[in-house]
Amino acid sequence: MKTLFQSVLNTTLGLFYPEVCALCQDEPAAAEAGFVGAKCRQFVQYVRPPFCKRCGLPFEGDLTTSFECNNCREMELFFSSARAAVVAKTIVLEAIHHYKYSRALWFENFLAGLLLGEAVPVLRGQKWNFIVPVPLHPLKKREREFNQAELLAAQLSRAARIPLNTRLLRRVKPTATQTLLRRDQRADNMRGAFTVFDGAKLNGQKIVLVDDVFTTGATTNDCARALRAAGAGDVCVWTVARGL
Repeated sequence: MKTLFQSVLNTTLGLFYPEVCALCQDEPAAAEAGFVGAKCRQFVQYVRPPFCKRCGLPFEGDLTTSFECNNCREMELFFSSARAAVVAKTIVLEAIHHYKYSRALWFENFLAGLLLGEAVPVLRGQKWNFIVPVPLHPLKKREREFNQAELLAAQLSRAARIPLNTRLLRRVKPTATQTLLRRDQRADNMRGAFTVFDGAKLNGQKIVLVDDVFTTGATTNDCARALRAAGAGDVCVWTVARGL
């Protein structure tokens, strides 16, 4: 169901932006579609089996049995599973970068649509207590003026009918950007970056953690660590995109 905010946003965008694809500028695309046209959408690669049952890393081949990748077997993971809707490349990665770093908020409907299309059918068949977005550090949020994970999580919460909780997890360490770091450096960089708000107790409650991109899992794993330390019974991760 479209919210009043989305209706107003779409109407406002329609006044200032022509209804063409914001990526290729060469085909029609409506605000409801995040201004991404049908031709560009053909480049979206959905994550399909086989993939690692723990981190969701897709593999090529004819594997038919459940398996866990080597990276997961070597790491101490605090989430039970991580799934992503699509692979983080081509137009998806371009849309995410514009959305996060250039305030291209019109891409939200496109990215959220990818996430909802894959996550909602799965989550509705399970029992989860809260959806929790990966938080930004307060300094970063003031600089960016919004948290993309929180906006995406809010859309997933409404569609999956699972309560959104943005007052459970907080980021206490202003970490360096992960982009140029190796896997081991990313884990070190994120260690202890997150904690729950003072007094928060999770008496076995099950949490869906939401972010835009899962690469090595260092960020979401430290979030899951904090949630499990506060008593969460289970933590799963859903993201729009999966880095390879």
